[in-house]
Amino acid sequence: MDEAECRPLRDYQIFPHATWRLRAGLSCFAATRVDLSAEPHGVKHPSVSLNLMPPERLQKIMAAAGVASRRKAEELITSGRVKVNGQVVTELGTKADAEQDHIRVDGKLLQGPERYTYIALNKPKGYVTTVSDPEKRPTVMDLVRGVKARVYPVGRLDWASEGLLLMTNDGALANGLMKAESHVPKVYVVKVAGQPEEGKLEKLRRGVSIAEKGGRRMRTAPAKVQLIREADNPWLEVTLVEGRNRQIRKMFEEVGHHVEKIRRVKFGPLSLDVPPGEFRNLTLKEVAQLKAAASGPKTPKPRAPKPNREHRNRAATAATKATASASPRQSSASGQRRTGRRRFPTERA
Repeated sequence: MDEAECRPLRDYQIFPHATWRLRAGLSCFAATRVDLSAEPHGVKHPSVSLNLMPPERLQKIMAAAGVASRRKAEELITSGRVKVNGQVVTELGTKADAEQDHIRVDGKLLQGPERYTYIALNKPKGYVTTVSDPEKRPTVMDLVRGVKARVYPVGRLDWASEGLLLMTNDGALANGLMKAESHVPKVYVVKVAGQPEEGKLEKLRRGVSIAEKGGRRMRTAPAKVQLIREADNPWLEVTLVEGRNRQIRKMFEEVGHHVEKIRRVKFGPLSLDVPPGEFRNLTLKEVAQLKAAASGPKTPKPRAPKPNREHRNRAATAATKATASASPRQSSASGQRRTGRRRFPTERA
């Protein structure tokens, strides 16, 4: 059946005793009219199972099931370790139906998408924020071994930094929180060597140029910086809306101060409230707040300015003048009509 002949499924109303029977195609559905009275009495019509979910890329289905990341899933596919309905699949871009097709990875049947898990971890110093480390250093995954879901860190805290780290298997939320347009604030307490002058702090607030990989230099977005504890090596609170690699350390190096300690205490609506090395599950309210933060700041609709009293008085005066100027013309026209009637009186018999 040609796809051009397919009509949307919503054009038809399906009822148990309707005279419309669906015929399912590979890529669309069509409806044909049948005469039910012509069939033998008592014959039951077979029920039609409709699956309206579109097929998805195989690596996406595997990632949603918690087998591996999409990149790792692509490697599993190209190495011939994935079967769909008994057939080995090696071509990237192959699509499948997670509900209808039997997908096996290394002989193990996929059980469908896993439930989303959201964790707030207090990362201590000495752990790498990554899923696996080629140098075999301890990673944050070692701290969440009791979690059954395959979670991964959102954002990054370097080896020497500590504090709040969000971990989840919700890829859409993770991408939303990390994109620059979301402007999700992250609050850090920072201990620096030496007392920075107010002029240097103001420079950090406006944004400074820092070195990136490949020798490029990027200007940081405006930041909030305030002193929270005075000392020879003071503590400051720094709020960022972006998260470049080792950004805070590079920012203070640009103004001549070495960073001794960094601790993240807030991530959007979340606050650090668990001991170092421990974690907790987020509440439904916190998840909803994170999703709202990931959607970006809402721009209020501009409102039309309300007219002030002087403007209203001026408009009323103008309307009064317009009415007064129109009244004589109306009287003159009325008089002309009356005069006309006197000038041409009706003749009597």
